[in-house]
Amino acid sequence: MNEHPKIVICDCDHKNVDVEAGVFAAAGMDFKWLHCLTQEEVVAQCQDAVCFLNQYAKMDETVFKAIPTLKFIVRYGVGVDNVNLADATRYGVQVCNVPDYGMNEVADQAMALLLNVVRKTWLLGSRVQAGAWDYAEAIPVRRLSTLTVGIVGTGRIGSEFAKRLRPFGCKIIAFDTGYSQPSRHFPEEIEYCGSLEELLSRSDVVSLHCSLNEDNQRMMNEETFAQMKDGSYFINVSRGGLVDEAALDAALTSGKLAGAGIDVVTKEPLDRTSPLLCHPNLMITPHMAWYSEEAALELKRKCAEEAVRFLNGEPARYPVNTL
Repeated sequence: MNEHPKIVICDCDHKNVDVEAGVFAAAGMDFKWLHCLTQEEVVAQCQDAVCFLNQYAKMDETVFKAIPTLKFIVRYGVGVDNVNLADATRYGVQVCNVPDYGMNEVADQAMALLLNVVRKTWLLGSRVQAGAWDYAEAIPVRRLSTLTVGIVGTGRIGSEFAKRLRPFGCKIIAFDTGYSQPSRHFPEEIEYCGSLEELLSRSDVVSLHCSLNEDNQRMMNEETFAQMKDGSYFINVSRGGLVDEAALDAALTSGKLAGAGIDVVTKEPLDRTSPLLCHPNLMITPHMAWYSEEAALELKRKCAEEAVRFLNGEPARYPVNTL
């Protein structure tokens, strides 16, 4: 293997990279698999790389300036919030993601969380294991077909979530900052709100399906939770940074929210001292909404294939920035 291959998997924590290795071998390309934890380690260990497969390591001017050969980054996942896109563009680095590998799984997880917190199966299941047998502990439970579900962001995942809601008879409304863009396709049979405030005030369940950026950090905060209906429900399978966790804790404590289901938090793993863990009506899963065996293999394959396309001079399939 070339001591300085053009492709470097710089910080992947997967059990193996057999799928990627197969893709690269078929293309006649060498690669190196590292476990860099800091930018300093990336700079020290990844010199002469042209393509990064990146999971967590922060990518910004520090890396781009120190590794001038780097021209391509593909992230293991949908979000690219660990990559400074402005810096990447300025240094001529193409950034890509894999936006469609787990969209069905994430939509399924949002639906599972909704059903758990609204039907209170999570709450009552744990109570039965503790020795109780009393459905009255769940009172009140709402009929799903009477609920209005508000979806914030109707890209691939939000649209798939809407498909799963329809058979339950819920009224579906949505807010999407890109709704006016003529290039976007939006699901039919969804009523779009003119503002986030309108969606929050009308929804019995609010589910986030948007990416994290500088404009929407902590979009769910004390003010926006206050705009929701009393006794409503909140779902987040997107990014923890979209939510002010102190405000979420307060909304659950006051009863403003009847329950919530989240798969992501601001700092992962969640600190064991977090007050969020004190709420029996809050279901938290460990950032696994993306996961199924099929999705995991698809993610690895598509990351590797994107790097091969770039080195072969072919256009990127999933570009995030424009050079």
